[in-house]
Amino acid sequence: MTSFVHLRLHTEFSLIDGLLRVRPALERVAELDMPAVAITDHHNFFGLVKAYKAAADLGVKLIAGADVHLVDPLDQGRHHELCLLAQNEKGYRNLMLLLSRSYQQGQYLGRPRVDQDWITEYAEGVIALSGGPRGDIGQALLNGREDDARAAIERWQRCFPDRFYLELQRTGRADEERYLHAAVDLASRYSCPVVATNDVRFLQA
Repeated sequence: MTSFVHLRLHTEFSLIDGLLRVRPALERVAELDMPAVAITDHHNFFGLVKAYKAAADLGVKLIAGADVHLVDPLDQGRHHELCLLAQNEKGYRNLMLLLSRSYQQGQYLGRPRVDQDWITEYAEGVIALSGGPRGDIGQALLNGREDDARAAIERWQRCFPDRFYLELQRTGRADEERYLHAAVDLASRYSCPVVATNDVRFLQA
């Protein structure tokens, strides 16, 4: 059994970029002998009922999660990505509350977003992944704002003690190598664990 699992997978319930139907996605995970997978659709848990049933049938552990858009405090018209995973039932309930609030109070131009202050309220039982190059740390590193990157990692480590991970991705996008080198260096300085992720959108590579 492989020790690698995908921690960022979007299904048909991510209306912006989700292409995968739930059961075929879980069948592919089982076919690849992966013990678990995280479904992290944009700002919703809509596919989880289908996913839990399919995962149970196939013997795959399902990790509930969501990719959220985090308001950029320096520019209210912009956002950064953050990937949140439920560590336990408390975390699952906290994520449901956070996602609901993003629709009720956080909409901007018709799309839900999350304020950074809200994250602190709902952090218990939640694991956070940095968002890679599109997260606040990644964007700060790519734009030469090292002080902002350091401030961000310190803030997230306080919010998610021992539950915050810097994402490393190699998907062929522009500036990826520059981000990877800077992120690994930052992680080393702050003793922050790293995790390899991929933005899964297709059944076949």
